[in-house]
Amino acid sequence: MKGNMEERACHLALYIIENKATVRAAAKRFGVSKSTVHKDLQDRLPTFNRPLYLRVKEILEENKAERHIRGGMATRNKYKGL
Repeated sequence: MKGNMEERACHLALYIIENKATVRAAAKRFGVSKSTVHKDLQDRLPTFNRPLYLRVKEILEENKAERHIRGGMATRNKYKGL
């Protein structure tokens, strides 16, 4: 989903909101890099769709607060052989 950056930013934000997805999952789903997702959501989206930005920001903050837990679980599963 390359092309129009504003449209891509809106689609990324809606995907993250609807699925409570991480930046990594959204990047994989849309075929772009994590840096592109961050750039679209943090820099571009607030300039043209502030309400959508505020909604997606809540989920991004929640993901950021939980990432150490997900990392610990991934390490645990790795060494358990799952």
